[in-house]
Amino acid sequence: MHLRGKVALVTGASQGIGAAIATRFAEEGAHVALCARTADRLEALASALRARGAQVSTAALDVADHERLERFVSDTAAGRGLDVLVNNAPSVTYAAIADMDVAAFRKDFQVNVDAAFASTRAALRVMVERRGGSIINIASVGGLLAMGGLAAYGAAKAALIQFTRQTAVEGGPHNVRANVIAPGVINTPATLAGFAGPGTSYGQKIAGLVPLRRFGEPAEVAALALFLASDESSYITGTCIPIDGGKVVELHVPSP
Repeated sequence: MHLRGKVALVTGASQGIGAAIATRFAEEGAHVALCARTADRLEALASALRARGAQVSTAALDVADHERLERFVSDTAAGRGLDVLVNNAPSVTYAAIADMDVAAFRKDFQVNVDAAFASTRAALRVMVERRGGSIINIASVGGLLAMGGLAAYGAAKAALIQFTRQTAVEGGPHNVRANVIAPGVINTPATLAGFAGPGTSYGQKIAGLVPLRRFGEPAEVAALALFLASDESSYITGTCIPIDGGKVVELHVPSP
């Protein structure tokens, strides 16, 4: 087991990518500390993991409440230590720039960037003292490429990528690593709610724009997160890894 005896905290853990990461970490022997806004889904996941022998602690909270988030991180670390932090909880605002107000724009930053800062600050205090740790931030290919209607989300995820690099530089001398995963189109409830799933005609069109011609699965993101959390990636820090079926490397040129 790659994470036996480790403590891993995952935000936005009740469904989708967060739940997949929490599940994989628990399978690999970690004590998982999970938080999400939706208490019933969070507890359902926790119960399922406990039934399989996992050690799980939970907190129903909104990561936009930065003080409460930071307290959850600090309390987890004080009780059991903290080896891995995964900032996954997202906020996505769909709006054209001309139609968006400042509050809507700031919301995506409060969840995607400010919350990551709050949790990272609390985690670093412990990891630096313990001389080790891995921080994994879940960004998006939307932080690498532009898409109409996603100005707030794209800008926030781009900021998260740069914040991770800063964390890697400051944490490096203390053996604390920080990396970014940038998912593309992943088959999650958020994707289904946002535009389309892989089984719909529009979803098939989206998949057709991906070199691998399909949506990714949360378990595939979780496998990458496990690698970055484990000692197998001990010399990797400050890196942004797209997991998008090759989307970011393809230039689309209309056929004549």
